[in-house]
Amino acid sequence: MHQDWGTHIFNYGRNEVKGFLLASADYWLREYHFDGLRVDAVASMLYLDYSRKAGEWLPNKYGGRENLEAISFLREMNAMVHERHPGALTFAEESTAWPMVSRPTYVGGLGFSMKWNMGWMNDTLSYASLDPVFRRYHHNNLTFGQLYAYSENFVLPFSHDEVVHGKGSLLGKMPGDAWQKFANLRLLLAYQMASPGKKLNFMGNEFGQGREWNDAWELDWSLLETHWHQGVQRCLKDLNRLYRELPQLHELDFSHDGFAWIDCHDADQSVLSFLRRDRQGRVVICAFNFTPVPRDGYRIGCPAPGVWREIFNSDSAWYAGSNTGNGAGLLAEDQPWMGFAHSLVVTLPPLAGIILIAD
Repeated sequence: MHQDWGTHIFNYGRNEVKGFLLASADYWLREYHFDGLRVDAVASMLYLDYSRKAGEWLPNKYGGRENLEAISFLREMNAMVHERHPGALTFAEESTAWPMVSRPTYVGGLGFSMKWNMGWMNDTLSYASLDPVFRRYHHNNLTFGQLYAYSENFVLPFSHDEVVHGKGSLLGKMPGDAWQKFANLRLLLAYQMASPGKKLNFMGNEFGQGREWNDAWELDWSLLETHWHQGVQRCLKDLNRLYRELPQLHELDFSHDGFAWIDCHDADQSVLSFLRRDRQGRVVICAFNFTPVPRDGYRIGCPAPGVWREIFNSDSAWYAGSNTGNGAGLLAEDQPWMGFAHSLVVTLPPLAGIILIAD
């Protein structure tokens, strides 16, 4: 039995068990045309001592704690899915540092298409839940993830696990009064969408569900009668559109080449800025202000001369924000800054993220 949630553990060494699981995976994809499969709690499959004390588990034939039969099954399952159902995706919710979860089986990986980035999720939500006064002391929560961001094909998940069992909704985690809570949520969603990695949002996140999710009740759709929740929905709708339409935001999600810091050191003002790049070398600038204080005259490095235009601002009045921004456009100056030959003087709205593109 699983110690944590009381379900039976499959014996992956038995052919009839493995055959049942493989056939089930094939069935969902073949008969129901699912886009993919997500495997829950992969760590509990990989480790024989998962949630067990000394003496409560038996080592494998080599004396280790790895479940060799489970590893073999996962590789076989992923190889089968990718061979029989081209285009179908498999996702691992795996919370440890097990190597090559999302690498092909023929190079020794487990064969998943992608892996949930639980570290990014925990660090980001921990930071976002802090009062902005204290965020300056936890700036590394936002920057540390780049040290391992390309070791796997990562998904950035705000999943069902974060809005159940007393954890509250995403909106409920945000600090401050009503205005700040909604601004923080829009900022969080903008930061997720601009960061390298594919995106996952659970139902209700897209319009700022107020209460914790409950599988016995429908979502609180009536909230969309208020401008606050309409603003979150419009914000995420526009972010989804930009993510789809701008190759800078998605083409190189899994590569170092698709990302570069502009400034990751401004902890005192809780500001982050970075570039996203596509295969053609085209870039967008993403900048985020994690305090409720507008930053006027804030200088950031710029990779190219010319006019830069603000194409997204989570503080827009359209999203129920204060409408602080850079609507008139920005001209890059020939003043070197932050390792770049040019620089921009921007207005950073309070508790908001902006995306700039060269005209």
